[in-house]
Amino acid sequence: MRNPNYDRCRVSLKEIIQSQDFFNSLNETEIDLLCEMTTLHCYGENFILHYENNHTKELLFLVSGQARAYKIDKHDNEIFLYYIYENSMISEISDLKATTLYAYSNVELVEESQILKINYKRFKEKFLDENILCQALTQEIVKRSSQLQSLINREFIFDAVSKVSMMLYDDLEMFNKLKRHDISLMLHIQPATLSRVLSRLKRNGIIDIIHGRVAIKDEGALCEIYKDKIDD
Repeated sequence: MRNPNYDRCRVSLKEIIQSQDFFNSLNETEIDLLCEMTTLHCYGENFILHYENNHTKELLFLVSGQARAYKIDKHDNEIFLYYIYENSMISEISDLKATTLYAYSNVELVEESQILKINYKRFKEKFLDENILCQALTQEIVKRSSQLQSLINREFIFDAVSKVSMMLYDDLEMFNKLKRHDISLMLHIQPATLSRVLSRLKRNGIIDIIHGRVAIKDEGALCEIYKDKIDD
């Protein structure tokens, strides 16, 4: 006998899939097919979804919550890559011929989150190999490429002022959520340097700091600081 909660759970899963931008081009039949290969999971803060260099058979999407991607260098130092926000694909697809996925980074949840796990082999056969969702996948690849370009700029081109300015402009909410020490580690600058940069930006009328929280007063000027560094 079918579990009486089965249909309710299935409807819930279907609604969650429909809420994700990646799948909004699918018709009713395709969404039902996707439900058959998908499960929903809830994990707490600091849960590691996968480690770098691991292979996995599941395609992951972040429904709600937040995650961060990072790598570990040869000296066991953590290198922050980027944050992953809700309504986003977590996994990286770099080889459309492979039936498993390769993790290029560690991914850790920074708050309680809901995760969609999709059987990648079936997903590839029923969707990607049939040229369904290929455009959505291309958009995700472009977005990931942009994140990696920002990483290159941050690590190899930007000075401390540019690093802080870019983070304030791109992710003010996260900047205000984190401790200053954690921000310094992420940006690979000294805490004292971070304080000097914030004081300089405030003195120039670009930001304000109210009860420890940063507010942007001149977005254009803030953006120009790191855009000029890219153009040099």
